[in-house]
Amino acid sequence: MKNLLKGWSVFEMVWLVVFASIILFTGVIFEDTLVGITASLTGVLCVVLVSQGKISNYFFGAINTALYAYISFKTGLYGETMLNAFFYLPIQFIGFYMWSKNMNKDELGVKTVKAKNLSGKGWLYVIVTVAIVGVLYSLFLHSIGSGQANVDAFAVVLSITAQLLMLKRYAEQWLLWIVVNVLTIILWTNVFLQDGNSVTILVMWIAYLFNSVYGYIKWNKLAKQGDN
Repeated sequence: MKNLLKGWSVFEMVWLVVFASIILFTGVIFEDTLVGITASLTGVLCVVLVSQGKISNYFFGAINTALYAYISFKTGLYGETMLNAFFYLPIQFIGFYMWSKNMNKDELGVKTVKAKNLSGKGWLYVIVTVAIVGVLYSLFLHSIGSGQANVDAFAVVLSITAQLLMLKRYAEQWLLWIVVNVLTIILWTNVFLQDGNSVTILVMWIAYLFNSVYGYIKWNKLAKQGDN
């Protein structure tokens, strides 16, 4: 635990405690499941560690994605289910391997990933790919009766793209995560309004949104450090 918290700023520790407390409080008040609460807590810890550029995020990410896939399946969000079970979960192990070969160590001995920035050509490729694949996947989800297929489809395609950018250590991944978080908040808000369940998952995604803004700022600083 000491090594896990090494190099954290006061802001990051306060941020984690605040959102963990909100998740626990809402989980108890709305009688959410232990699976939902655990998925939310590990998810929040994972994304905070990603924003710091720490490789330990992949351990908590593996737990979160497995539990989140189960919850998504139970609520009929098949796009989210397939994304987490067949992509996010195995990618945690691939990501750990790729990051392990591209780490920096500061004067305090804290290891962070070597971040970089996306080129204009890279952005064009990302936008065209997301638009085409998003439409095709939306049609597929409609065909199998997935709930909220259009929002679900683009949330999934953007998530995969952002995850690939994360594997390649691009700071611009966070701009995609911001869009993903907004779309997914819409998904889980609708789920909550329909049956009153999964409130901690909704809070988790709200936490993700705040963390994405912070992550973009943090990773741009890491990218600039890598250029020096």
